[in-house]
Amino acid sequence: MAAASDIHSLTAGTALTDEQLLASYAVADRAKPWLRANFVSSIDGAATHEGVSGGLGTPADGRVFPLLRRLADVIVVGAGTVRHEGYRNLALDEESVSWRTANGLSAQPPFAIVTASLRLEPKDLESYATRPFVITTEKASAEQRKRIEEVADVIVAGESQVDTVELKHVLTERGYPQLHSEGGPTLFATMIAQGVVDELCLTVSPRLEGGSARRIVDAADATPQDMMLAHALSAPDGTLLLRYTRS
Repeated sequence: MAAASDIHSLTAGTALTDEQLLASYAVADRAKPWLRANFVSSIDGAATHEGVSGGLGTPADGRVFPLLRRLADVIVVGAGTVRHEGYRNLALDEESVSWRTANGLSAQPPFAIVTASLRLEPKDLESYATRPFVITTEKASAEQRKRIEEVADVIVAGESQVDTVELKHVLTERGYPQLHSEGGPTLFATMIAQGVVDELCLTVSPRLEGGSARRIVDAADATPQDMMLAHALSAPDGTLLLRYTRS
């Protein structure tokens, strides 16, 4: 039996195909509720470059990012992240659509936009390939909900803060047990605190960022959760693709 202090080298092998990558990230039981979070970070822990996470991206990260979306039943993301990261081109490409339909999935996974205040405009939701969900709270007014319900399915989960336990439960009940979250750091902190995170896919970008950039978790209080390394992949430029699952 391997000891916890055993150390092994991470050596380059044969380059992996997309199918091999998909297999390495696949969840064994797709019917089981599972929340995967995906983030990128610099070596020194910064989650952004010049204010956005996209600035830390590498070719390897750019390749895996759409593959993780391909595996998802629903993509969960905070409204702030959608605005700050400038989400565009939200439809999966034809290859991904073909793969999903061949594997019994919907052509396009819907997005679930998380916003406690429901400060959204209907036009903000027009670029999605399929009708999105909007996850909000009881503090959002009936008038706000009515406007958004014209273009999205509104789910109320929580009083003043989105209850991610309820979010996970409701989306699973509606037929979307494989949740893929793309942040941001505040939403991820809530998910950790409420115990709903089953997996973290973390790209480590080979750069030192410095400065005062945010981490992938933005919270005042610590809520430790042990995780196990499921795999560690590397790219020639030094990018690491780490997958951790709940221990």
